[in-house]
Amino acid sequence: MRNYLEFEKEIKILEDDLETSKNPFDKDGISEVDTVKIQKIQKEISEKLKFTYSKLNSWQKTMVARHEDRPRANYYIKEIFSNFTQLSGDRLFADDKSIIAGFGSIENKSVLILGQEKGENLDSRVERNFGMMKPEGYRKCIRLMKLADRFRIPVISFVDTPGAYPGIGAEQRGQASAIASSIECCMSLKVPNISIIIGEGGSGGAIALASSNKVIMLEHAIYSVISPEGCASILWRDPSKSLEAAEAMKLTSAELLKLGIIDEVIEEPLGGAHRDNKKMAEKIKNSIVKNLTNFENLNGQQIFNQRKSKFLKIGRDQGFKRPLDTIEEKLAYVEPGMSRVLRFIQERKNLFISVTIILILGIILSIFV
Repeated sequence: MRNYLEFEKEIKILEDDLETSKNPFDKDGISEVDTVKIQKIQKEISEKLKFTYSKLNSWQKTMVARHEDRPRANYYIKEIFSNFTQLSGDRLFADDKSIIAGFGSIENKSVLILGQEKGENLDSRVERNFGMMKPEGYRKCIRLMKLADRFRIPVISFVDTPGAYPGIGAEQRGQASAIASSIECCMSLKVPNISIIIGEGGSGGAIALASSNKVIMLEHAIYSVISPEGCASILWRDPSKSLEAAEAMKLTSAELLKLGIIDEVIEEPLGGAHRDNKKMAEKIKNSIVKNLTNFENLNGQQIFNQRKSKFLKIGRDQGFKRPLDTIEEKLAYVEPGMSRVLRFIQERKNLFISVTIILILGIILSIFV
């Protein structure tokens, strides 16, 4: 049974009508299916989906990214990779079920696959801790990334988490340190690492695996330092202001691509990835293969330098700071007293230049006369 979001009510009515029209049984028994009506409804559904999904605001995109039917990392791993061998444990504490990790192949190329997994039903979501990784999960990833680096194997990460697990046990076992070490490991690799944000990319839980040569997002995924509800609670002390928070945070793929935070956006099927899982998996596979091919002729140091320069450039070209062009803009950033002095000099610039030249000439003449 398909699940619908709040803004999809009209689509649900049309699709219910479509299912009824396809049913050859009515109250009088078997009847002829009206194919013309079915085609008309299908066309209406497509038009309604196209219109609705072209007008989504940031909060609605957040709802799509969290959609219950959205394909998870486990599905993509099975569809995209072959010969997948799952590995477990961090060799220190335990195995974290919220991260699927192992080696597999894509187009006859060996890769390490890391996938944050939320689960598909209530039981699996509880087992997977709703995709919220614990320190042992990050340490498992670090162990395997170092192994991949040693054997020159690229790393592919699927990011889908509301954030790292904030429980007291995780904090006692060094959650912050584990996340920092995972980021450091990602940044230091001499092999290509590619991250695909398939749903939620939340906080340090996502950044720990998304510090990559290429950060790719699905069209309706989100990527932010905190959830919109958390942001609204902090700024306005009102979780109901999630829409305002989502708009301010610039968490959608289009906005992040414009800011240079991510490198590529993969378009989703009409109505979201959950409406055509196989097509979405095929698009992701094509993107991975294309990006891996681009790194084939680079050595380890060049791959490292590309990643380093990519992150150092963020915010430099069109970030929050820009050169101050006018004297008025410059004056706005100095103390009031100094501002008056600078304005006085600016207004009498020609007089000051003339006086300065006369003084210099006087000094020269006094030396030689």
